[in-house]
Amino acid sequence: MNGKVVVSQLGARMHYAVPRIFVNHGQLAHFYTDITATKGWPGIVKVLPTKILPSAIRRLAGRAPKGVPNALTTTFASFGALSAIRRSRIGNIADETSHAVWAGSRFSTLVAKSGFHGASGLYAFSGDALEQMEAAKQQGMWTVVEQMVAPRDVLEELVSREMTRFPEWMGLPKQNPFARSFADRERAEWSLADLILCPSEFVRRHVIACGGPAERCVLLPYGVDPKFSPERKARRPGPLRVLTAGEVGLRKGSPYVAAAAEILGGATNFRMVGRLNLADGPRQELSTKVELKGVVPRAEMAAEFRWADIFLLPSVCEGSATVVYEALASGLPVVTTENTGTVVRDGIEGFIVPVGDPEAIASAIDRFVADDELRAAMSLNATRRASEFTVNEYGKRLVAALSVLPAERHNAGVRTIACIGS
Repeated sequence: MNGKVVVSQLGARMHYAVPRIFVNHGQLAHFYTDITATKGWPGIVKVLPTKILPSAIRRLAGRAPKGVPNALTTTFASFGALSAIRRSRIGNIADETSHAVWAGSRFSTLVAKSGFHGASGLYAFSGDALEQMEAAKQQGMWTVVEQMVAPRDVLEELVSREMTRFPEWMGLPKQNPFARSFADRERAEWSLADLILCPSEFVRRHVIACGGPAERCVLLPYGVDPKFSPERKARRPGPLRVLTAGEVGLRKGSPYVAAAAEILGGATNFRMVGRLNLADGPRQELSTKVELKGVVPRAEMAAEFRWADIFLLPSVCEGSATVVYEALASGLPVVTTENTGTVVRDGIEGFIVPVGDPEAIASAIDRFVADDELRAAMSLNATRRASEFTVNEYGKRLVAALSVLPAERHNAGVRTIACIGS
């Protein structure tokens, strides 16, 4: 791939790694996103004292696409602010899906209307890409869509199963009137894409099962460069410290964290970092077993990883959770599930446990309680594994995956390539 690329993304995914990779390779034509602290009126947050700001504004202050020139960046700050307000009012999975359809369509339309700056190709993200992909194809550009999480049909099925199992958390499952619209957007994006990048075999397998073209699905694990120290000291005396990060709710397997904490009792201290997505009753019960820290800005996550002895993420549906990469880079052994799309290898950097099995989670954690030499060995393995999944290594894999695409605009149909492994 020698041509220029337009990248569009909602939010600060992976700290803007994708546009930065194309900048480093001299291939970024333009970058579109919703809102940052480096463009327009939101920049005011950079001059305010951080300590007095509410967490939402602190998170906005952290949205600074370092390494991506302002001159190559367009934001839609009014849309971004409105989207944040609407997102704050989400009360259930139907609201979440409705917002995702609205925000993805609106953002994609804004990008399409703003133009492609002479680029050869477009790199966009699933659910947010359809309108701009259609416009790009009309101009003879190639298109790539990154499937960030398992397809919506799969997500709905897995979360509905959890709602049935834990109705007190979010109520019993109801038909989501917006799920079909989102799933239809995904399938339309797949049909337009020259490549569908899947961050894990879990995602790739389900894209194909949901009708995606296997010959255009490329396995491409992520990479992160967190500024966290991988050096782990000897475990502190007292209970083993177990950290979970991400939204506290059914999709992240939070009920199983609570159940494992109850099984292990005083042998462990559990801490959960992230937005709470559960009813008041379960929240109060959960707080008796687990320390609920709430939302922590990215800049403050290093302290959370330093606090922990191991990391736990028993999600029922992900793409490839970047927080696991960050935990590995912090030298933390990881207990997780196959559904997180993890790069953790069972018995090497941690343990892969079955989805929805708190006894298996507790058993895996108890091995670290009983054997600190095991924890120390897996900590070293975690650091080594993380070195294979840096942003630099991810960039090499990404550029290699896109190397089959043309340097100039063309009028050919969708291309077919062989799948690329990690």
